[in-house]
Amino acid sequence: MNIQFREVDTFNLWIWVEFPQPPTQEQKEYLQEIFSSWFLLGKLGGFNAENLQVHDQGYDLNFFPYDAQISDEAFLAVMHNMGEVEYQDGWARCWFDLGTSDGIALDILLNVLRQFNREYVPLKTVIVGGVNPDWPVDHFEPESPLQGQF
Repeated sequence: MNIQFREVDTFNLWIWVEFPQPPTQEQKEYLQEIFSSWFLLGKLGGFNAENLQVHDQGYDLNFFPYDAQISDEAFLAVMHNMGEVEYQDGWARCWFDLGTSDGIALDILLNVLRQFNREYVPLKTVIVGGVNPDWPVDHFEPESPLQGQF
């Protein structure tokens, strides 16, 4: 699976996924679930690099003293919006407003897509940002299926 980055505007970000052939309905549902789950974690502030206490602690987590005050003082890092996953031939795309979530969000999504490619559905390319000349986009802010639920 090839991973590419184009122009990245985190408040107006398209993620493009190319399948080797047009995806089946089941494959579309898997990809939708990946994007929806990733967005939900982001909407709830899960991608906050200022509060990675467990990661920073390292290997030995026995009796780790998690500090709620550090967590409370971290800058809010939440995703704002997600569009619908769209398909055209062997391509899928989805629009996101990553809000104030940190770059770790993209690392986690790419890790998930790499594992998805290895074990479930082969993917040819994942492109973060930019547009495809053969499938133009208009700037828009779609209504999120999860917007206003939290």
